[in-house]
Amino acid sequence: MLYKTYTYYLEFKSPFSIAHGTRNGTDLVILEINQDGIVAHGEASLPPYLPETTETVQAFINSFFKIYNDEIFDLSESIHQLHNFDEDNFAAKACVDIALHNWFAKKNGVEVWQLLGLKNHPLPPCTFTIGMGDKNSLQQKVEEGKDFSILKVKLGGENDKLIISSIREVTNKPLCVDVNQGWKDKRFALDMIHWLKEQNIIFVEQPLPKNNFDDSLWLHQHSPLPLIADEAVQVPSDVVKIKDAFDGVNMKLMKCGGISEGIKLIAEARKYHLKVLIGSMSESGCAISAAAQLSSLADFTDLDGPLLTKNNPFDVVKYADGKVLVF
Repeated sequence: MLYKTYTYYLEFKSPFSIAHGTRNGTDLVILEINQDGIVAHGEASLPPYLPETTETVQAFINSFFKIYNDEIFDLSESIHQLHNFDEDNFAAKACVDIALHNWFAKKNGVEVWQLLGLKNHPLPPCTFTIGMGDKNSLQQKVEEGKDFSILKVKLGGENDKLIISSIREVTNKPLCVDVNQGWKDKRFALDMIHWLKEQNIIFVEQPLPKNNFDDSLWLHQHSPLPLIADEAVQVPSDVVKIKDAFDGVNMKLMKCGGISEGIKLIAEARKYHLKVLIGSMSESGCAISAAAQLSSLADFTDLDGPLLTKNNPFDVVKYADGKVLVF
C-alpha cells in the first residue's frame, strides 16, 4: 500500500470563539492511501486545546505504515492492528481508520454506511453552530443557520445570558448550548440551567470541567434539562464512568480514534439508555462525511463544519431540511 500525508490549515469564515478561546482556523493532517489503483483519504483535525499536533500525527502514521505496509485484504484485521499500535494518538488513529474504511468501501463499490451494515435513514437533525460574539454577529449567524431546525450556541463566558437573549430577539427555534467546561461552580451552573429552560433550550453540553465528577453527578440529579457529556467521555470505556452524571454523550471520531471505535462508543451509550450526539472538531468534508456515515445511530448530529469554513478541500458533504445527507 502506498501512502502520503500533508498538512492543511482549515480557515473559519470568521473568528470562532468558545470557552477555550478564539481562533481563526485549525491544523489538519490529510492521509492519502493507494492500493490497486483505488485512492482514499483520511483526516486528523487538531484544535490547539488537544495534545496531538501535526508532527505527532505524521510520526504515528509513518511508524504504523513502516510496520504494516503490505497489501491490505481485511478491514477488521487492519483496524485491529491500528488500535493495538501504540497508545493514545486518537486523532492519528482516526485519520488512518477513516482512510481504511473509505478504501474498503470504494473497493466494494458501496458507501461506508453500507459497508458497515447501517442505514441512511431516518436521519437525525443536525445543529448549526453559533460561536460567542456580539449581538450583531450572533444575529447574523442565526440568519446563516435559517435552514436548520436546531441551533447550537457556545456558552461558558461572562456574557452567556446576553448571548441567549440576543439570539432570542430574532428566533424562537429550539437551541442547545455547549459550555465546553466553562462553568466552574455547580450552583451557578444549576441557576443558569434553570434560566435556560425558560429559553426553550433542549439540552446542555458539558457544563462543568470533565474531571469534576462529583459536581457533575450533583448537577445531573438537580438539572431540569438533559446534560450531554463531551470532554468527559472520549473512548468507549469512559461511558460506564459517566453514565450516572449525564443523559447522553457526544461521540467524536477525533476523540475516540475513528469510525470503528465510534460505533463501539455509541453501542456502549445505548446500553445505558443514553442519548447520542455525533459531533466533530473543526473538520473538512473528509472527516465530516466519515462521521455522517453513522448518523442513523444518533439522536442528533453536530456536523456543520463545512458551512463554517472557507477553504474546505473536500466538497463532499450536502445538507437538506436541517440534516446532513448520507448518500
